[in-house]
Amino acid sequence: MMARSGAALPLPLVVVVVVVGACCGSVRPAAAAAARLSALGRTLVVEASPEAGQVLHAGEDTITVTWRLNASAPAGADAGYKAVKVTLCYAPASQEDRGWRKANDDLSKDKACQFEIAQPQPYAYAAAAGPGTGAGTTLRYRVARDVPTASYHVRAYALDASGAPVGYGQTAPAYYFRVAGVTGIHASLRVAAAVLSALSVAALAFFAVVEKRRKDE
Repeated sequence: MMARSGAALPLPLVVVVVVVGACCGSVRPAAAAAARLSALGRTLVVEASPEAGQVLHAGEDTITVTWRLNASAPAGADAGYKAVKVTLCYAPASQEDRGWRKANDDLSKDKACQFEIAQPQPYAYAAAAGPGTGAGTTLRYRVARDVPTASYHVRAYALDASGAPVGYGQTAPAYYFRVAGVTGIHASLRVAAAVLSALSVAALAFFAVVEKRRKDE
């Protein structure tokens, strides 16, 4: 006898159909590849207040950072820019033999720019005369106490609406500056230690003279 067209499918076959359907339904387009620095346009000009080789002290000194659209950027290059993120990055010399500081072209794996100078700032470039003619946007940053001793430069990323980097600018390789990290020893303690050291040397000299006089007598 012929099977009815509306007959139910065997249970094992139903399970297979459901599993296959679920798998196929959950297939999504491959995630967009992580941004690469080499693929980003250097569309921002970034300037920082420290001079080449200047030493700043963590927890004490401040950095003034200014960024603006690069004059060489093509018209409309910043059409999708929504925010700018500014970071403090290790200089190449301070990355040597330190894998935890290594730069990587794949920005999702980059470890050189670990210190965020400020929360992403709204992109508000509005120089009617064209790129490179505006005063730019300026912010001040007090070097955080957890920034270790090393050489650094400043980098700024232009972000799109999703927060992905779509352009950048940096002070490197024009110049680098240094940060002296917090050692945990207060300045007053260093002064006290120096005074005690000087007193101990004076005391030794005094007793040496006294002992010599005793021997001479």
